[in-house]
Amino acid sequence: MSLNISWSFENHIRTSILQGRIDSRNSALFKKTVEDELHASDKGLILDFGRIDYISSAGLRIVLELAKLYRGEKRFAICGLSPTVQEVFEISGFNQIITIYSTHDQAIQELLN
Repeated sequence: MSLNISWSFENHIRTSILQGRIDSRNSALFKKTVEDELHASDKGLILDFGRIDYISSAGLRIVLELAKLYRGEKRFAICGLSPTVQEVFEISGFNQIITIYSTHDQAIQELLN
């Protein structure tokens, strides 16, 4: 299964809605696609993993690189992890360094505060 990405934009926060899997075959394209969509006026980025069923270490590396783009005034969050993907984030320790919310609505509310 490939990776599909769609977008939403609300209150200067861009959300990348991901579907499929993120692995070594598509991680570079994932990064480029997200970076190409970002704008200087964005105040935050949310990666919505609600429809992601697999992420590899290559995908985790890209998530970390994207999170580093949003230091300081800009905010970054992840939401909607499936139990399987949540486990990958926990085992890797990423849940300790990246803010993860259960739902997109929770992520939006927190990034706006």
